[in-house]
Amino acid sequence: MAALPKSPVRDPAFDVDKLTNEIFSILENKFLFGYDTPNFAVPKPQPGKLAAGKVRILSIDGGGATDGVLAAKSLVHLEASLRRRCGNPNARIADFFDVATGSGAGGILATLLFMRRKDAREGSPTITAEEALGFLVRCRKASCWRIFRRRWPAGRAEKKLLREAFADELTMRDTVKPVLIPCYDLESHAPFVFSRADALEMDGYDFKLRDVCAATMAERPLEIRSVDGRTRIVAINGRVAMNNPTAAAITHVLNNKQEFPFCNGPEDLLVLSLGNGGSDFEDPSRSGLARITEDGASAMVDQAVSMAFGESGKHNYVRIQANGVFARRQGLANYQKTRDILESTEEMLAQRHVESVLFQGKKIGESTNIDRLELFSGEILKEEERRKTSILPTVVLKRSSPHSPRTSSATSLSISSSV
Repeated sequence: MAALPKSPVRDPAFDVDKLTNEIFSILENKFLFGYDTPNFAVPKPQPGKLAAGKVRILSIDGGGATDGVLAAKSLVHLEASLRRRCGNPNARIADFFDVATGSGAGGILATLLFMRRKDAREGSPTITAEEALGFLVRCRKASCWRIFRRRWPAGRAEKKLLREAFADELTMRDTVKPVLIPCYDLESHAPFVFSRADALEMDGYDFKLRDVCAATMAERPLEIRSVDGRTRIVAINGRVAMNNPTAAAITHVLNNKQEFPFCNGPEDLLVLSLGNGGSDFEDPSRSGLARITEDGASAMVDQAVSMAFGESGKHNYVRIQANGVFARRQGLANYQKTRDILESTEEMLAQRHVESVLFQGKKIGESTNIDRLELFSGEILKEEERRKTSILPTVVLKRSSPHSPRTSSATSLSISSSV
């Protein structure tokens, strides 16, 4: 199998800074500057003008104290609300989002919810949020996180659990909607984003889902090759690249005009960003400090995205995260038992939500996190109903075809960071 040539050695800090600048330059150029300046403000829809609708994005953090359980519980509540409102008891999270992204444990959760299950029956190609939560909980019991983060895999019980979730033949092409999963490539010293768009459009960029999940969770260098062996990376945890991948998902949508032809700014987006609880700030170890750094990076992305959305963010952008004071009190040591972590995540969802305010930092809102999820489900369903009568396509999903052109429409992040 021929590997692509190694890139010259570069300073990792330079690449991360360059990536950060690219993300926020796009955000700023698209809609951040002049938010309240008349000459640069986002134009209001003209009466009689056809609306193309909103692209719905789900983003899930990698770090945090709950290993994805808080995000999974949030999605269980959201899925229940959507089912109740639309009257379909078989509705899935994947039915109501157009793009999903996740890093670390969030990447595994996003993959679970948007991959085509191997035993798929007509009408239910994906798993439920409750089933995904169950897998994450079982992973904690069977020490599967240890396997994901290091090497593949060890014990018989762990192998069985992972085979049940990720069939060996499933690849990025088997996701039902656009999915973005980041890791950090030690060969190129740059972030690498696994993307459904790249898998469909470019030779050498389709990867097994099991390998994708291993890459975004790896705490030691892990060699990953594409299905055809043409692309090779040495992956380490996606949290190093982008713990909160919301900005990457937004830039992917804004730059992918083939699949999202009418999306031009925040007024064309509905974004749900899910945190996984704050880290234990009193942990003096290196790993504890690394988690605190990840939390800070996630908060910075949240602040930037909130500023980019401005007033439209009240309805178009929702961030679910535990209150920082509560997170410190509920340190990692308290999360050893499954019952404890499930109870704690319910408490986190019952907290009043924390929101970023333009130029004013963060404040605690009046509504709870569950209230925010309930309101967001209403916005999602409004968009779903609008699409039934619209003549303009909000999303034009690519289908897998051996004769499809090999020119990528994916985000420039994914292409430029590839080996």
